[in-house]
Amino acid sequence: MNTGQLAELIAAGFFAVGVVVACYVLLRLSRLITSATEAVAEYRARADSVLAGAQAAVDRASEQLALSDAITASMDDVTSNMAELSGHVSALAGLARGIAGGLSGPLLRVAAVTYGVRRATGRRLTRRARALDGGAAQALSQAPGQALPTASGRRTAR
Repeated sequence: MNTGQLAELIAAGFFAVGVVVACYVLLRLSRLITSATEAVAEYRARADSVLAGAQAAVDRASEQLALSDAITASMDDVTSNMAELSGHVSALAGLARGIAGGLSGPLLRVAAVTYGVRRATGRRLTRRARALDGGAAQALSQAPGQALPTASGRRTAR
């Protein structure tokens, strides 16, 4: 073997070692790529579920906004109705003050006179009823010397 052949043999050896190392590196690289592909696929699946959840949350928020818009519109109607009602109440309050101011004096006087007449009549009838019904019973129950009621309501001595 001469030096040229020895150089070729050494170069072939290094080439074979280089090919083995390259195959080993390519094998490890394929495993890394497979792992990365699996990780990316898992990430994609998780991202899809997260995006689906986010879309569901956005849809629920949209529904809630639609409901709150409906409630706001309803509240606007209530507010306008309350403003209209307030105007009607204000108009009626003025009318009621006018009626109360004009009629309160005469009505109070009529009510006072009516009450006085009813009370006086009731007392008078009660005294008469006592005098007629209970006069005899009272006369028997009273001791001598005490005054007895008469029809006019005065007491007379016995």
